[in-house]
Order: sequence, then structure tokens, then C-alpha cells
Amino acid sequence: MQKNELISGLILAGGRGSRMGHVDKGLQPFRGAVMAAHVLERLAPQVGAVAINANQNLDAYAAFGVPVWPDETTGFAGPLAGLETGMRHAGTEYLLTAPCDSPFLPADLAARLFDALQAQGADLAFAATGQAGMRRQPHPVFCLVKTSLLPVLSAYLAEGGRKMDGWYAGLKTAEVVFEDADAFRNINTLDELHSLDTGRAPSLAEVVSCLSGYDPEALPVRLAQKIIADFVKPIRSVEKVALRSALDRVLAADIVSPINVPAHDNSAMDGYALRGADLKADAPVTLAVIGTVFAGRPSSLTPAAGECVRIMTGGVMPAGCDSVIPQELVSAASESAITLAPGMIRAGDNRRFAGEDLLAGSAALRQGKIIRPADLGLLASLGIAEVPVQRRLRVAFFSTGDELRSIGEALDAGCVYDSNRYTLFGMLTRLGCDIVDMGIVKDEPQALEDALRNACENVDAIITSGGVSVGAADYTRQIMARLGDVTFWKIGMRPGRPLAFGQIASNGKSAFLFGLPGNPVAVMVSFYFFARDALLHMMGAQAPLALVRVKSEGAIRKKPGRTEYQRGILAQGADGSQQVRITGAQGSGILRSMSEANCMVVLHDEQGNVAPGDLVDVLLFEGLI
Repeated sequence: MQKNELISGLILAGGRGSRMGHVDKGLQPFRGAVMAAHVLERLAPQVGAVAINANQNLDAYAAFGVPVWPDETTGFAGPLAGLETGMRHAGTEYLLTAPCDSPFLPADLAARLFDALQAQGADLAFAATGQAGMRRQPHPVFCLVKTSLLPVLSAYLAEGGRKMDGWYAGLKTAEVVFEDADAFRNINTLDELHSLDTGRAPSLAEVVSCLSGYDPEALPVRLAQKIIADFVKPIRSVEKVALRSALDRVLAADIVSPINVPAHDNSAMDGYALRGADLKADAPVTLAVIGTVFAGRPSSLTPAAGECVRIMTGGVMPAGCDSVIPQELVSAASESAITLAPGMIRAGDNRRFAGEDLLAGSAALRQGKIIRPADLGLLASLGIAEVPVQRRLRVAFFSTGDELRSIGEALDAGCVYDSNRYTLFGMLTRLGCDIVDMGIVKDEPQALEDALRNACENVDAIITSGGVSVGAADYTRQIMARLGDVTFWKIGMRPGRPLAFGQIASNGKSAFLFGLPGNPVAVMVSFYFFARDALLHMMGAQAPLALVRVKSEGAIRKKPGRTEYQRGILAQGADGSQQVRITGAQGSGILRSMSEANCMVVLHDEQGNVAPGDLVDVLLFEGLI
């Protein structure tokens, strides 16, 4: 008998996951699967059989195709309760345990523990890590034990013992030292899980190195958007919320319908259910009415040939019936019979099939969808009370400039009220972000650095307005570059030419950064066409900007070679078609034009002058996330 056939493997997934927010750690997504699946893949080849110790989500674990054994000792005895259950049910001479949150366990774990146990005549062998001359770190949860020692463990638990390394104090043990400490790494928090999930992210330099013609001094809009999309990564943090709280949240997983919708073949309207075979194409038909079927009330009525049933909308189709004639199309009716003129309906009309809307087992909603009111109704129709959603993205924002004043302050000569924070507040709120308004930061290097560091340590993304051009007082460029991987671009666009983008870090925390220009309209344009999609991508959402093609009411002057965003008003023309006209002066400081506009006309790089009646792309403001 091979030595692996003497060993059963047990994945310990019965813990509470308190450090991970009381989620089921083994079922957390990790590198294309869940953590328990990674452990199973590494453990299974080393042993004769594998089981999972779990106390919740038993069906989900059973889907791996292995036995699932809950704790049999109550009172939360930790991993020892799982070990006890495994020793009781294994059916082999030895049991090897590994936790569900250690997806990197060594491929030779079983062999090395078994060889050490045999060589030293031990009762139990466990893994340890450490280098020569350094203190060793034991890992008693990675252990190989004789299942015959079950009475020893049970007695320890009965006495209130809970320490993983306490129950075998009187037994002979073998410690096996592994040099790769990362192989025994426990992933204990969601942040740690997400940081390990994607591996090392590419630097901005690595992203742009793959692009031909990259020039930060003259960067086309499409190229800047591609760089941002390639660099930004989703936050991958999931929570479950009640259905009513899911509105405008991003769905974190596919929602699979547990039932057919509708559950049964049913009537699409009030009328009479009948057999299509009774219909005649060239003569009237009289059918006997044998009863009535109401929606929501089961009925055993089964019409025979020449019979029908009065039926209400949503009523379950009686056995043998395949058609419904609306009551208004019946030429004559009484309580006992109806008469149908020829050709009023065809066989199969007005019947809704079970699963016609949704089949059980099919995806009702896809991951990445932003949940809207209709989606709430759909989920409610499936009986789903809780929904997995991405956690809200945390975004900090502030304005820079000594000339800025907050509302309520005196407006000194040469100063202006800060409007950018209010437009950013509105746009970020529409996106569903948790926002941190950090106010106005003066043009002082230390103040800017302190603000960036403070934001970086508390949020996922930072948006600044102003300070990214080449002005003498614009310290933001230098500080951003010193704090992280940030590049500064001159975009081929109008308005909003200067833009900073990258990722900064402070005290082990990092955040993506968008340094927008200071002019009010340029802030909004830059946000919509650069920051918005990136933030949605971080949220795991699938919601690209939707442009529509409409006719231009008048001529628009435009030189090829840069993208222009002009404020427009979309309205119905004299011929009834949708037409757009620009609002007038298009200066990047004229915020009133954005308030008057209901859309933005997007004139792409390659476009030149627009003549009246030409089609142009338009971004509608109404409903824009």
C-alpha cells in the first residue's frame, strides 16, 4: 500500500472568520477560485482521500465533491473540534490537516510529515518554519496524526482544553522544518486577501512601455483612457446587504435564479383556457365551461375534448390546455358554454410557459451590474432577501489654491468661491461612493503632503482639483511624484488639458490619484471622461459611458487633432427628430454653461468642422451615474 493511501486529508473550514468580518473564509474568492478550492487542489494529490470540516454553507462545500463533516463537539472548540471529527470519520490510520485559508501549502507536506513520524516513532508530526540560527515558528494546524489517538483528544476537549498545541503535550511529536514560510501563510483579513489576489500590479512605466507613440506632453484622450483602465484594479471587497439596501450598489456575483419564473405554465390574460386541437379554421366552435381557475389558487380541473375552463390572468394552465382566448374575443358566452368564431386565435396563443422569464439555474443578474429599481423587483420575485455587493468605494477630494474661499467666508479681492468641491461632491455621490470632503488645501508643500498622506491612508482613491499645471506655486506635481507612481500629462483635449494620474502610498497604505485641472468646467469634463470609468472599474461595475448620435442644429467650428467637449442642449427639432445645439461661449471657466446644458457634445480627435445636420456624438447628463 502506498503511504498516501494510509492518510486522509482534512481541510479545516469550520472557524468563525472573525478577523475577516465573520465571512466564510474558505469560500472567499481568490485567484479565480475560492480559497478552499486552492487548498483542496494542493492537498488531494498528497493523500488517499479528502474531506472538509465546515459548520456553515455545507452545500457549497459539498459541491467540491468531497465529504463535509461539521463539528460534533459544541461550544466552539476551534480547529480541535474539526480535528476530532476528522479523526472519528477518517477511516485511515493517519489524518493530515490544513486550514482553508492557506492556499500555498507545500506539495510535499504529507510526505515529509509522514517520513518524520515514521523515522522518529512519533505519534504526531507538525510543520514549522525558520532559518538556521533563528527561532522556529511551529504551525500545529498543519499536522499529521494517528487517528487512534482520538480518545486523547476527546478527553482534552471534555476538560475544556482549546489550544491546538496543548492536547498532545504528553505524546511523542516530530517537528519538520520547512524553509518557505510563505507556504504556511494564513490569510486572515480581507485586505490581505485582496492584496495577494492579483499579485504585483504593473507600474505606470510598465503599462506605458507597451504603447507606441506615447508622449506625456501630447497624449490623445483614447490613449490616456486606456492607460488608466490598464493600471487601475478593482478593490474586490464584498458584503451582503438586505434587498432594499442594494439599490445603486454594484453586484459582486451572478445571481442565479433558484426557481422558474413563472413557476408554472399560466394564462397571459383573463379568458378561457382550451385545447388548441378543438379550434376550427372555417367554422365556429362551442365549448362547455367546466369551471374557473383563479391566479394563486391550485385547481385539479382537466378539460376533455370540447371543454374549456374560465381562467384569470396568471392562473395555472389546466392539464391538456395549451391556448387561451381573451374573454372579449368570445362571440357568445354563458356560465356553461362559450362560442368562438373561426380564426380568432391560433393554438398556443396567450399561454406563458414555466421558466419563460427565467429558468431555474440561469443567471438572473450578472456580476458588475449596478442594481436599479427594476432589479430589486426581479430579485424580490425570486425570493432573494440578501444580495452580495461590492463595498462602497471610499474617495477623498479637495481643492488646492490660495485664491479659493469656502462658502460663508469673505471674498477678498482676487479670490473666488470654491465650486469644484461641490460639483465633485455631486458626481461622486451619483456614483455611490463614500466620500470624504477635505476642504481647501493651501499652496504650501507641507500642507499638500499632509493632505495627500492623510487621504491615502484612509481611502481607495483621491481626487484633487488644481495644482497640476506648471505654475510657480503648483507644488502638487512634485509632492505627488515623491509619494508614489504618478505621471503628469498634457491631454489633447479641450477643456481640461493638464491631468495627473497614478498611485501614491503612505505608511503601507495606497490610493489611486486623479489630479484634475482647476477650471470648473475642465474638472467636470475630466471627471466624466477619465475618473468616472476608473472609479467604476474599482467598484467592479460594468457601466461604460453611453454616447448617442444626433443631428447638430447648427455649425460647430473644430480643428482636427484634439478631442473637444462642448456643452449642449438636446431638444426636439421642428421635424420631430432629436437635435443638439451648443450653449454658446465654451470657456473652461464658464460653469453656468454646464448648468444650462443637458448634454455634452463629444467631437473626437479626427473630426473637423461640423455642418448643420451632421451627426455628432452626445453624452446625456440625465441619468448619468
